[in-house]
Amino acid sequence: MDEVNAATSEDDIKAGLRVFSKVYEVVEDNFADKVSADKVIYQGAIPGMLRTLDPHSNFFDPKMYATMRDDQRGRYFGVGMTIGQRNGRIIVMAPFPASPAYKAGIRPGDIIAEVNDKKTDNMSTSDVADLLKGPRGTQAQIVVQREGVDKPLTLNITRDEIPRKSVKDAFWVKPGIMYLDVESFNENTSSEVNENFKRLGEKNVKGLILDLRNNPGGLLNEGVAVAGRFLQKGQLVVSHRGRANPERTYVERRGNNGFDYPIVVVVNKYSASAAEIVSGALQDHDRAWVIGEDTFGKGLVQTVYPLSENTGLALTTAKYYTPSGRLIQRDYSNISFFDYYYRKDTELKNPKDVKMTDSGRAVYGGNGIAPDEKFVPTKLNPFQIELLRRASFFSFIPTYFNGKEAKLPQGWAPDAAVMDQFKAFLKKQNATFTEDDFKANLPWVKTTLQAEFYKTAFDIDEAGRYEIETDPEVQRAIEALPKARELGDKAKKMIVQRMAPPA
Repeated sequence: MDEVNAATSEDDIKAGLRVFSKVYEVVEDNFADKVSADKVIYQGAIPGMLRTLDPHSNFFDPKMYATMRDDQRGRYFGVGMTIGQRNGRIIVMAPFPASPAYKAGIRPGDIIAEVNDKKTDNMSTSDVADLLKGPRGTQAQIVVQREGVDKPLTLNITRDEIPRKSVKDAFWVKPGIMYLDVESFNENTSSEVNENFKRLGEKNVKGLILDLRNNPGGLLNEGVAVAGRFLQKGQLVVSHRGRANPERTYVERRGNNGFDYPIVVVVNKYSASAAEIVSGALQDHDRAWVIGEDTFGKGLVQTVYPLSENTGLALTTAKYYTPSGRLIQRDYSNISFFDYYYRKDTELKNPKDVKMTDSGRAVYGGNGIAPDEKFVPTKLNPFQIELLRRASFFSFIPTYFNGKEAKLPQGWAPDAAVMDQFKAFLKKQNATFTEDDFKANLPWVKTTLQAEFYKTAFDIDEAGRYEIETDPEVQRAIEALPKARELGDKAKKMIVQRMAPPA
């Protein structure tokens, strides 16, 4: 019977391929315009087939495949800056700290007019990024236009290896309280985490804030390594299984070297995949208190298969399960992919998938990781949305420095004169607001403006640190550290009780 079914399936596949070949032949011969095989196959047929499977199986054309590999390796060769598009022009968002672009004096707000004698008019950010990349040691000649400078500036910048850190430099957000932001999981993530603990001294850590907000995930092994360094030897981190894959478990081999400081993990609805593996493992073992929003719910394992012509296929081959056995993946069977990615039902619980943590707390599967403590960021009001939509803060900084040296003393904050200058700038922008609007939002305006100033006067890392120090959710996480300590102590007692021989 099995042989008959296999033969039937093979015949169906051959028949389907013959139909596709015939359709393609008719299209190529009769379509009104010249047909691009790459577009029809790479952008049409293959993605169309994968969309019938699940939301995460994906095909990579040569350019996408190369970008994915760069992301996984955590490095590329270029000048080191992020760019965007504003009013049809390519604009520098920020140079990376210590990068060739930063050392050459590139600033946020600079307009990139030319790269290697090629005008950037009508170019996409992707096209310009490709021009800026190149072998180490080669030069990129960049012509920029800067507010307050009459003539364009021509900068010859030598390309170098640009490390793309997945872990921002950790710092003491409070005495003894370490803040660690893991942005993604690439080939270097676990080593970057270890380097940060070594730099600050793990013996000095009295509490850890582990920020996984907006972390889309990445490499499974790196997520396992990061979670495992906080667990005890022999504890399960995650398991996965699929139709063609036997169950595989990932167990911590070395242990946490006796460090048991309390941990608070911060997540949001954009924390996904490996970020959910980490938060789920620490929650199931009661090793951390999780705060924030329900996570995304991506618990599908993608195996990347290299194909011919420098292309690749990321195919879903299994599903992830946390140590307690709960499924991370959300159901996607009866909704569109749009509704799946932009869902509103963020707090659904599956009563059929309820499990227990080490201390006996109920946790639910099938909808990402639900936090132990909810924290939903305050929604922006119309005035705040207006200013961010206009990029008012970003646009004000170049006009403030007006071509002069962009230097500020450490600890600088905008005073009344700067605030008046910014208000006048908003009026010149024709922003819609009243004096009462400005007054009511003054603390938010000051904080946002100060962070934007720091990006130009210092660098994006310094700006990011200031934003964290003034982040209400991080403050709530710090306040929750005693809950994390209590949770860990309770789990230890429960484990000891279970191991004790019966009386």
